[in-house]
Amino acid sequence: MTVFGKQLSVTSTPIPGLIVLDLPVHGDSRGWFKENWQREKMTAEGIDLPDFGPVQNNISFNDAVGTTRGIHAEPWDKYVSVATGRIFGAWVDLREGDSFGAVFTTELDPSRAIFVPRGVGNSYQTLEPDTAYTYLVNDHWSADATYTFLNLADDTAAIEWPIPLDQVEISAKDLAHPRLAEVVPMPPKRILITGAGGQLGRALRAEFGEQPWIEYAGREDLDLTAADLDGARRWRDYGVIINAAAYTKVDLAETPDGRVDAWAANVGAVAALARIASDNGITLVHVSSDYVFDGSNDDAYTETDALSPLGVYGQTKAAGDALLTTVPRHYVLRTSWVIGDGNNFVRTMASLAERGINPRVVDDQVGRLTFTDDLARGIRHLLETRAPYGIYNLTSSGEPASWFEIARSVFEMTGHDAERVSPVSTQEYFTSSSSPVAPRPSRAVFALGKIVQSGFNPRDAHTGLRDYLGVQRDAR
Repeated sequence: MTVFGKQLSVTSTPIPGLIVLDLPVHGDSRGWFKENWQREKMTAEGIDLPDFGPVQNNISFNDAVGTTRGIHAEPWDKYVSVATGRIFGAWVDLREGDSFGAVFTTELDPSRAIFVPRGVGNSYQTLEPDTAYTYLVNDHWSADATYTFLNLADDTAAIEWPIPLDQVEISAKDLAHPRLAEVVPMPPKRILITGAGGQLGRALRAEFGEQPWIEYAGREDLDLTAADLDGARRWRDYGVIINAAAYTKVDLAETPDGRVDAWAANVGAVAALARIASDNGITLVHVSSDYVFDGSNDDAYTETDALSPLGVYGQTKAAGDALLTTVPRHYVLRTSWVIGDGNNFVRTMASLAERGINPRVVDDQVGRLTFTDDLARGIRHLLETRAPYGIYNLTSSGEPASWFEIARSVFEMTGHDAERVSPVSTQEYFTSSSSPVAPRPSRAVFALGKIVQSGFNPRDAHTGLRDYLGVQRDAR
């Protein structure tokens, strides 16, 4: 019997992500009314139902008591409720992980609903005649999708069906499903990491490792500027895109050809990824730059400061940031002076020191280094802790330094005389250049309070530099 007058509330279950909802049902002598799915209320703080973006509504009508269906796990989320009648529901976690095989059972009537996450097996048995079982899903059915099934009579799950299975109506197909020991677990949604060949891409590979559901794509694997990007993958199978691809040739971006390439990679491709992520419920992670600011701020830049890029590269990165913030599930990480596995300033200074060359290095640009392994760890932290979406500053911590001071530290840490490095102004350094030179922000210092509040503590820049050079010395 339907219970009237409940307050909207949720109850967790032993299966992660499987949530039971008590629904307010309003009734009188004429019948009853309920808001079966109300996005604003059900995704509000305190309810915390995922804003899963349903695209299809299905109804299964069952004439007789004891009609039994399942156990089916599909690669999409379901919001299940009963329009009329009553059911006994059973759910089994068929996802890869520690909770594989966990079971939860309960009864549903019009005043109770349940959110079933992707990969959790769903089944039910009708307890009243003329039962209408309804569910919203956030993907369209596809024969190409990956499905997982479990036998209704599996001994390990040991579901206590109210009506014995040998006395009820079950399809031959459901009777033939495998036992739990034979089930191939459903893998997580796919993670796509673009720019896999770059410094950050290599660090992300080291951090996330090799898994069947993680895809590392370089330019040769996936052209982000292609007109058919929307159809390049079955995007509903992806849960996260980490965009480590970018045009970073700061000075070349000031040339006619470079300007076109910079806008194509940093704006056009980002716009396409933003559209794909928004349409498919994907979390989009994007790496930005200190070049979105002009460097005139004496204080550390916060995530809410107004953008003020100086050159073409900075303008394209700022435009990309603006596009990313339109994606419902997004993380934009603003960083500076990136150092990783590849050609970079620190490696150049270490090489000059070793070869006996005494460099002139600019001393009027101040900031903090960011090491790609720290950046990769920070990205993983935000994803795994499900930190609030938005913009986060992420660089090394500690006292800011000029390029000149960093160069001297590199010489000293590698056992060379730091006095061999001499200071020069940015203007003087580029005076003799015959090629276009991009304007650079004179100060690239970010406030790190927000990322720290999320539970991630960036490594001190000086410690990071020492660690990095130690690795490089061992490699030699």
